[in-house]
Amino acid sequence: MNKNIIAVAVGALGFVLGLGFLGNAIKNRNKSENTISVTGLGTKQFTSDLITWSGSFSKNNSDLKAAYDELAIDRKVINDYLVSKGIKQSEIVFSSVDIQKQFRSYNDSNGNYVQGEFSGYNLTQKVSIESKEVVKIENLSRNITEIINRGIEFTSSAPSYFYTKLATVKQEMIAGATKDAKERAEKIAENSGSSLGSLKKATMGVIQITEPNSNEDYSYGGTFNTSSKEKEANITIKLEYEVN
Repeated sequence: MNKNIIAVAVGALGFVLGLGFLGNAIKNRNKSENTISVTGLGTKQFTSDLITWSGSFSKNNSDLKAAYDELAIDRKVINDYLVSKGIKQSEIVFSSVDIQKQFRSYNDSNGNYVQGEFSGYNLTQKVSIESKEVVKIENLSRNITEIINRGIEFTSSAPSYFYTKLATVKQEMIAGATKDAKERAEKIAENSGSSLGSLKKATMGVIQITEPNSNEDYSYGGTFNTSSKEKEANITIKLEYEVN
């Protein structure tokens, strides 16, 4: 009989504890639902203050030393041309020379690819410039045909644009996004007859940098447009507030 009494007592205690846990769960659930989650947006438009540009040139010759010598002549012509256009010597960087062996190839009577005899060397070198004189380098990249007209086999790449004060822009956008989110939360609370409580959680999104008024897609890891001199940056801040 004592064992039965103990079993009933234990069961009753478990029932009481269970009701307590259930009550706390309901209370906590209701408390967690009594919140407002809002997302604020911070934007900023700016003009790039750093530009990079590059081009490559090459020479072909069956003799490796002769190819090197010819490439060196072209390198000097290119360097002197860039300096004559006001580019600082310290901003001009020439890469190491890339060497590729060339072979005469053909398809045999059965259509199989056949690598034929050695036909010479192809030497390629790259020149690159990084400068804060954005307009000057832009004009240079557009008029690079002047080098081609000198008999040099030169291929120019499109310039890339960057901004050196991005950290400052990001701070301004975060402040703007946070203010925007808080104002939204206050308006929602006001319209529902409540008041905004303490901030529970803040989550920041990734920065997205695109060309203004473009249809560029945002990416999960962030977008960084380098093809446009004019840029627009966006960032989101998600805030979660308690509501009183």
